[in-house]
Amino acid sequence: MHQLKTLALATATAGLFAFMPLAAYAEQGDLSSQLSEARQEGSIWTAFALNRHLSPFKIDVDVENGSALLTGSVETAVERDLAEQVALGIEGVNKVDNQLQVDPKIEPTVSSGSTLAQRFDDATLVATVKSKLLWNSNTEGLDIKVISENGVVTLSGSAQTPAAKELAGRLTANTDGVRQVHNLLTVSASDTNAAKAQHAATDAGAAISDTWITSKVKSSLLYSRNLDGLNISVATKAGQVTLGGSVLSKAEKQLAIETARNIRGVRAVEAAGLNIAD
Repeated sequence: MHQLKTLALATATAGLFAFMPLAAYAEQGDLSSQLSEARQEGSIWTAFALNRHLSPFKIDVDVENGSALLTGSVETAVERDLAEQVALGIEGVNKVDNQLQVDPKIEPTVSSGSTLAQRFDDATLVATVKSKLLWNSNTEGLDIKVISENGVVTLSGSAQTPAAKELAGRLTANTDGVRQVHNLLTVSASDTNAAKAQHAATDAGAAISDTWITSKVKSSLLYSRNLDGLNISVATKAGQVTLGGSVLSKAEKQLAIETARNIRGVRAVEAAGLNIAD
């Protein structure tokens, strides 16, 4: 079990969190816990995909406050219990709400290299999309559930305004690896004023560091399907982000500026040094 847990954690976090220094999360309170939950979900999915007894079954995972909710179907009670033990083996998970159904008639899928790779991709996509929504100043307070299946991402939950719903869908669609987006968010106007007041108070009291902002802008640029983030440099001072390097068009430059501007804590964006390649 220890080797499986170690391998799962290494696989799930190696790519997605390479640009996210964990020390930066400590100052972000609730944001830190939500990002940790996204990583734990990815780790559990990875562990299931690596296990030959569980990989043939579609098992959905949702982690909140250290409790992992498992839903879906497996063939026998043995696999149901195994899934619970594997989830408990993931660091940070201390409780499992095992709602897996036992269905002897279920037809397990035959695992293949592409199937395994796609499950890794889906787990990474979920964590990536959740992270982008949490980092964005206009969507970080929304109650959104993210599910990915073969690159098709479904958003469910609530948004305070139609604009927030549209932005959540746009952020998701502009994520590298996302093939299609089903935006099922409902608009709850009754919560709008309370949410605005809460966000204003949060922003006023938050001490978001320049290092955190730089990290999240870089990561968001790298995750974009329409930008080559490796060619864009990012620096932050007192909340002002300076972009440098090169892009291929005016549209890419505008997208880079918009991406940076919408990250929490960003006060202004300077992009005079971001050149359009000839």
